[in-house]
Amino acid sequence: MSFADPSPTGHLPPRIGPLLRALRVRRGYSQLALALHTGVSQRHLSCLETGKAQPSQAMLLALMDALGVPLAERNQALMAAGFAPHYPRSDWDAQALLQVRDALRRLLKAHEPAPAMLLDAQWNLLETNAAVPALMRLIGFVPGPATPGEPLNLLDLLLRPDGLQRWLIDAPGVAQAVRQRAEAEAPFNPALAARLQAMPSAKHRTAATLAVTPRPHSPVLLLQLQSGAGVLSFMSAYTTLGSPMDVTLDSLRIDHLLPADVSTREALERALG
Repeated sequence: MSFADPSPTGHLPPRIGPLLRALRVRRGYSQLALALHTGVSQRHLSCLETGKAQPSQAMLLALMDALGVPLAERNQALMAAGFAPHYPRSDWDAQALLQVRDALRRLLKAHEPAPAMLLDAQWNLLETNAAVPALMRLIGFVPGPATPGEPLNLLDLLLRPDGLQRWLIDAPGVAQAVRQRAEAEAPFNPALAARLQAMPSAKHRTAATLAVTPRPHSPVLLLQLQSGAGVLSFMSAYTTLGSPMDVTLDSLRIDHLLPADVSTREALERALG
C-alpha cells in the first residue's frame, strides 16, 4: 500500500489555484454554483483560484468532494496545496483488499449467466465470471491483448478492428457510445486519454465497417453480436463501489451485459453447461 501519488508526467503537481479552477471548469461549475454547493463564498473561491488565498486541507477535500473528483486527483490537489496525499493506493492483489476481492468475485458469479467483467480505470479486465469466456466461445472469438503481456482491455476489444467489431451489429453505434463514456472519464485520467488518442478513429474505418445494420426499436442501446446461435442481444449496466477510500478501489467498476431477450439468456445457459 502506498500514499505516494506522483504526477503521471513525472513533474511536480501544478499550483493549487490553477488546478482547482481546471477541475471546476471540467465539471461545468461556475464559481457561484460551487460556492452555493459548498458554502464557501464566491469571493473566497476566486481568491483560491488566483492564488491570493490558500485552502485548508478540510476545505480542499470538501471542494474535491463537491466536484466529484476521483481519489487519485484529490491526492494530486492536496500535494499541489502542500499537503500529504490523503488516500492510499493498494495493489489489486494486496492482502488488505482480500475481502473486497472476495465480495466482488461473488458478485460476478451471482450474475451468471449474464457476462460480467471487473475493470480498472484504464478499462483493463481484472476479473470476469464464467459467462464471459462462454460468450466468446459462442461467437467463435479468441481474445488476446493488443500488446503481449498486457491484460485484456475492453476498449481494445470494442474499438479496434482486430477485436469484436466483425461480430458487432451496428459497430459504429456501439463505438460511439463507448467513446463518449470513455471521453467523459478521460479528463480525470491521463493514461486513459492517451489510450483513447491511440485508438483508430472513425475516419480510418472501411465502408463495410461503417455500415449500420437496422435493428428493432429499443428503449436502450443494445450491444448485439452475431453468433452460431443467432443474434445475441445485451443491455449494458455497470456497478461501482459506493464509498471507496482507496485509489485502486475508486477506479473499479463491474460492467454487466444483461441478456435483452430469452433466446440470448438460454444460449448463455447452454454454453455454461
